[in-house]
Amino acid sequence: MTLQAAAKPRRLSTRPDRRRHQRVRVNLLGRFMLEDRREYPCQTIDMSPGSAALVTPITGKLGERVVAYIDHLGRLEGEIARLFDGGFAITLTHTWHKKDKLASTLTWLANRHTLNLPEDRRHERIVPKVASAWITMPDSRKSPCRIIDLSQSGAAVATEVKPPLGARILLGSIRANVVRHFEEGIAVEFLVPQTAASIEENLH
Repeated sequence: MTLQAAAKPRRLSTRPDRRRHQRVRVNLLGRFMLEDRREYPCQTIDMSPGSAALVTPITGKLGERVVAYIDHLGRLEGEIARLFDGGFAITLTHTWHKKDKLASTLTWLANRHTLNLPEDRRHERIVPKVASAWITMPDSRKSPCRIIDLSQSGAAVATEVKPPLGARILLGSIRANVVRHFEEGIAVEFLVPQTAASIEENLH
């Protein structure tokens, strides 16, 4: 069951919130466990690579360990750092490598929301492990790009070059047609639908 978004969190502490990472507003569903090992539903309000604010049906204690499983993000671990009406915020205790990967995923999710990209319900969205790639133009010129949105049938990429609509290009080594232009780049449709494994193999 989808949790209703809570009102703007009210801090119970007057201590300044010194955030080391920029937060991204993302509404993702998931489940979490406190130290008693019981599971409860949750929904993210906003996140950074170092912290997450969650709407939850119950709250724990400051300093209590939390393990959460969030859609698109997987397993998150941390400690409760702040309580507010309807939930709590956790400080994530991941390695710097895991936080770098989380930063890339959050950037991808934020860009999708900002650009208001249309949903293609034919195929589930895929979160790329690496967001950077190369486009090969019809005249064989190559240009760097950044993956914004990705599915088995196509992708939206941020790029400075915009081949004409209908142009045949390569995204990595995946053959695709340009089907749309938008302010930051282009949308392409793959000539042959891909799998998650083939995308990771052929994208870079």
